[in-house]
Amino acid sequence: MILTIVKYPEPVLSKPCEPVTEFDAKLRKLVDDMFETTYDSQGVGLAAPQVSVSKRLAVIDLSMGKNPKDKLVIANPEIIFREGKLYEEEGCLSFPEIREKVVRAAKVRVRAQDVNGKWFEMDGDDLLSRCFQHEIDHVDGMLFIYRMSALKRDLVLRKIRKMQRAGEW
Repeated sequence: MILTIVKYPEPVLSKPCEPVTEFDAKLRKLVDDMFETTYDSQGVGLAAPQVSVSKRLAVIDLSMGKNPKDKLVIANPEIIFREGKLYEEEGCLSFPEIREKVVRAAKVRVRAQDVNGKWFEMDGDDLLSRCFQHEIDHVDGMLFIYRMSALKRDLVLRKIRKMQRAGEW
C-alpha cells in the first residue's frame, strides 16, 4: 500500500523517533509499504517519520526496485564511523522540488537491526553513505535543510512559503 509522505513543516519530521522494539508482522507490513511508497515516489530511501510513524526505521534501495538484493532495512540505526567529506546535491521526498548541495561524510559504517531484529554493521560510500546519513538524520529529527548554509536554507524556506501561499505545497 502506498503511504502518504508528509511534507515539511509537519512536526513529526522534526522530532527524534522512538526505538523499534517489536519486530513482527506489523513491522514487516510497514517496511513493505515504505518500499512501495519509495518506488512510487522515485526515491532511493524513506524514513518512518516521513510517513507519520515516529520510529527509528528507514528503507533504502539504490536500485529503485530493480534489484531485490539492494533492499536495505535499517532499524535503530547509528553511525559508528565517518571518513572524508562530500559536497553534493541532495533531495528529500518531504521537500518535493527542493534540491541543494550539502556536506556529508564520504564513507560511513552503520550499525542497525534488520527487519527481524538481527544486528548488523555495514559500510557505505558515495551515494549509499549519503543515504545512510540522510535517513538516520530523519529518525534523529534532523532535516537536510539544516545541513545547508544559512543563506541557502533561508532561500529554500522562502520558496516553500511562496509555494504554500500559492497552494502548491
